[in-house]
Amino acid sequence: MDQKEHDSDGSGIQRLLEVMARLRDPEGGCPWDVEQSFATIAPYTVEEAYEVADAIERADMPALKDELGDLLLQVVFHARMAEEDGLFDFETVARGIADKMVRRHPHVFGDVTVESAAAQTLAWEDIKAAERAAQREAANGGDKGAGDEPHSVLDGVALSLPALLRAEKLQKRAARVRFDWSDTVRVFAKIEEELSEVKQEIEAGEDPDRLEDEVGDLLFTVVNLARHLKVDPEVALRRCNAKFERRFKWLERDFAARGEDPAAATLEQLEDAWQAAKGEVG
Repeated sequence: MDQKEHDSDGSGIQRLLEVMARLRDPEGGCPWDVEQSFATIAPYTVEEAYEVADAIERADMPALKDELGDLLLQVVFHARMAEEDGLFDFETVARGIADKMVRRHPHVFGDVTVESAAAQTLAWEDIKAAERAAQREAANGGDKGAGDEPHSVLDGVALSLPALLRAEKLQKRAARVRFDWSDTVRVFAKIEEELSEVKQEIEAGEDPDRLEDEVGDLLFTVVNLARHLKVDPEVALRRCNAKFERRFKWLERDFAARGEDPAAATLEQLEDAWQAAKGEVG
């Protein structure tokens, strides 16, 4: 069967599943693919998700198409390894997420009515909380009170999330039981308090662990401010990183064009070049 004939057989998903099965075949597959595990593939899965976000940020639709394919490959890879272990397969994964979407959208697939997107967000969180409770009960053999750890509204916030994103999710969960600042004025006051405590630890200069704790508190509170302002802190920092990179590379090119080395420049010269970069590349 030639490539064109193979491309015409079945759906793209089916072909991808067949390609992955061939790659994982111990008798004739790719040695690298065969030796992989969930743990070794997980970092690639995270990386591909970020590359999808990067393509969206750059509004690069051809790149987005490619990156979505790379991300889909990660799902297929994990599902194939699970199938080999007799755990589940891609079809189970696809059916499960379809069922979950129907369950979490009763206003679309049922007779529930929601008044706004904000109301749907609250309903979504309520449904997720009920699902987590049901999962705990099932894991404990149907005993709602069983288990070593009591139920927490923070349950299920993955440890593997980027720190900024996890901080935001923890805060949102806590806010559901009204553990939250009432307005941004109080958040600003907390930022000033945390900044002062960082300065105190710097002046004391005795305990690196305490300084790390205070810097963490400051960052956590800044995430709180972003949340109150309805700014995604992960997106905001990613955009800031891109802006810094854009300006700094312009600065380097500017020095190079003059036959100079930025490492040998004074702080005043670097600042002048930085201001020029801001004017040139935004």
